[in-house]
Amino acid sequence: MRRFRFLRNPPASGLGGDVEAFLRYLGGPSCIFLEGADSSRCRAFVTLLHGNEPSGARALFRWLKSGQQVAVNTVCILASVEAALASPLFSHRMLPGTPDLNRCFRPPFTGPQGLLAEEILELLALHRPEAVVDMHNTSGSGPAFAVCTHMDRQHEALASLFTRCLIVTRLNLGALMEISDHGCPTVTIEVGGRMDAEAHQLAYEGLCRYLLRPRILARDDRDQGLELLQDPIRLELNPGVRLTCGERAAPGFDVTLRPDIEQLNFGTVSAWTPLGWVSGELRRLFRARDAGGGCAVARLVREEGGRLYPAAPLKLFMITGNAAIAASDCLFYAVEVAAPPPAWKPD
Repeated sequence: MRRFRFLRNPPASGLGGDVEAFLRYLGGPSCIFLEGADSSRCRAFVTLLHGNEPSGARALFRWLKSGQQVAVNTVCILASVEAALASPLFSHRMLPGTPDLNRCFRPPFTGPQGLLAEEILELLALHRPEAVVDMHNTSGSGPAFAVCTHMDRQHEALASLFTRCLIVTRLNLGALMEISDHGCPTVTIEVGGRMDAEAHQLAYEGLCRYLLRPRILARDDRDQGLELLQDPIRLELNPGVRLTCGERAAPGFDVTLRPDIEQLNFGTVSAWTPLGWVSGELRRLFRARDAGGGCAVARLVREEGGRLYPAAPLKLFMITGNAAIAASDCLFYAVEVAAPPPAWKPD
């Protein structure tokens, strides 16, 4: 655990005047312990697993500057501080040449990112939190949602502190949320786009509820129900596939996405909603696996006349037109919808 800087109840006066000064004060991976009014229990808040996702760090900095006391002991982990500080601020998902930290939470824990992930797991095991919230921003603009790998009342209650949409997935990617079980419910909270002021505000308001409420694992009867989306499928680029965005098919690229592709986040698209243009056979360009491990490319996308369309009515989220993120992570997640919207066909 030598990689971490440890702080206990840090005074607000020493944290700097803004979030950048706060991160420079931390300098690297940090663990902040906050003493609660009830010291018999503990919660955990994890953020900055990706250095280009600032809302969680901004929310925590704002909380620490407020001088409020948490309801129960809380351990706060800020992981990719160095990536966040790499110029320009909050622009690097991870440092060049390093793997995605949120794909390293399973053995073997090799390399600096794997060792950092292992240390985070050791910290959580040491403090034995009653719940873990892992806060992120989405790659593109869009509404907030939560993701978990187990569905029960505790996970539902935890997600409802932040959002009205919960995605339940069986994908095994090596993400932190995959440690979840009935003894320690863990949710990923995607608060929205990293550049969106609404995402920063939602992150802070949700964090306040998480830190201030004495009980967080039971739903309030007045709460509205969550929209549940089951078993999303990831559409990924195959290695070497060249992607860009544009108003028309771009010469020299295998996939050209429409420039406003991110506006489809959490929208229900018909089988005739244009996504972009492709050059080549779809299985050469894309890969997708369903929960059973089968190839699902044909369930997600189709090609007609060089144009890319959904293969069926879908709800899409985590859409990105960022080529670097698409290559290292995915283009989007999708779930099939039962009731298609009114379809239209282009001329």
